[in-house]
Amino acid sequence: MATLADSFLADLDELSDNEADVIDEENLDVDQMEEDGDLADIEALNYDDLDNVSKLQKSRRYIDIMQKVEDALEKESDVTNKGVVLEDEPEYQLIVDCNALSVDIENEIVIIHNFIRDKYRLKFPELESLVHHPIDYARVVKKIGNEIDLTLVDLEGLLPSAIIMVVSVTASTTSGKPLPEDVLQKTVEACDRALALDSAKKKVLDFVESRMGYIAPNLSAVVGSAVAAKLMGTAGGLSSLAKMPACNVQLLGAKRKNLAGFSTATSQFHVGYIEQTELFQSTPPSLRMRACRLLAAKSTLAARVDSINGDPVGKTGRSLREEIRKKIEKWQEPPPAKQPKPLPVPDSEPKKKRGGRRLRKMKERYAITDMRKLANRMQFGIPEESSLGDGLGEGYGMLGQAGSGKLRVSVGQSKLAAKVAKKFKEKSYGSSGATSGLTSSLAFTPVQGIELSNPQALANQLGSGTQSTYFSDTGTFSKIKRT
Repeated sequence: MATLADSFLADLDELSDNEADVIDEENLDVDQMEEDGDLADIEALNYDDLDNVSKLQKSRRYIDIMQKVEDALEKESDVTNKGVVLEDEPEYQLIVDCNALSVDIENEIVIIHNFIRDKYRLKFPELESLVHHPIDYARVVKKIGNEIDLTLVDLEGLLPSAIIMVVSVTASTTSGKPLPEDVLQKTVEACDRALALDSAKKKVLDFVESRMGYIAPNLSAVVGSAVAAKLMGTAGGLSSLAKMPACNVQLLGAKRKNLAGFSTATSQFHVGYIEQTELFQSTPPSLRMRACRLLAAKSTLAARVDSINGDPVGKTGRSLREEIRKKIEKWQEPPPAKQPKPLPVPDSEPKKKRGGRRLRKMKERYAITDMRKLANRMQFGIPEESSLGDGLGEGYGMLGQAGSGKLRVSVGQSKLAAKVAKKFKEKSYGSSGATSGLTSSLAFTPVQGIELSNPQALANQLGSGTQSTYFSDTGTFSKIKRT
């Protein structure tokens, strides 16, 4: 049976074991953090050394691929006899390596550009906002150096004239100071390295371009061998280009443009290598953006056909190019002329017009009156009278000009009004035939208002005449004597 002291000792052993494990984990974490910190410190300390920043040119892979490319360009290997370069051939593998190397060269140029920009920022901090492209920036920095007066530096051919003027004006008011000799030497060396990488990239693209007719015949038929090689090199290969949407293919190779405050009317934004194609250059400026979108879409289709080796002859690419050309020509056609609309055939028979009592009543109801006819007419040489005098207000025309000069109009009752009045007059608006104390002789008519009528008059009228002779109970036949 364990005593109390033994149990305490066992608990202490467990605690010591757990603490040892925790200490070991903490030591591992600290070591890892120290290693990460050391790496970060090494990068920070060695950032001033260009060899530690740019390592691609001294790598074995870069040297081997460039040597193979130079040998292939010198030999000009006869691939016309082979027809299509297949994926299992070394030539195709070299082309794939060249595409991957061109992407690495682009990244290396960006790293060197950051190095140059950080060093030269002390001399000319505004230059990086005026010249955005890394290669142009490297050329300008190498050309300027430590020169204070930029009027002594010839930048013609490196930058557009408008940007040269802005750079010169900005350099006269810059707050930068000349670089030390060692910093300037590192900066110029970085510029030379960036320019060397750019020339190596052009050499790789030239090699890929010379083989594009056999790797991607359909894409080369649509945009040309040079543009097809650049698109493949930037995208990282034919398979990567085939997986890319058309909106991204349109932007491959696009540069950030600095207009320096000038107009954007003639500048083409969101356009990359597509603008170097023959179809794009032959398109009018107003239709170039539509043509660029169309070219990007058809290039994507052609790259997808080439990625699966669907048409080695390139017939699909030529048909796509012809379709693009026809569409651009269709856009430039003027709209069809408006056809004159012929007049309708005249009817030989007059149209049927509605007639009858209802139409006659409507015409009579809306017929123009004699008073309005006179008001609408004017007598020659005699001024008309007006409601406000002196020709102001509503004119009266020929009203009242025939008599003594007063406004006198004889209003005659129309046939319809007379007929309505007769109809209401025939009705009995009085009381019924039964006489009582509530019987009244007053009748309300729409013609005269309150009217005093005799209720017995209508009965007496009905009792006389034909009813008293032909339909009378006491009437007899009359005998007419003839002479």
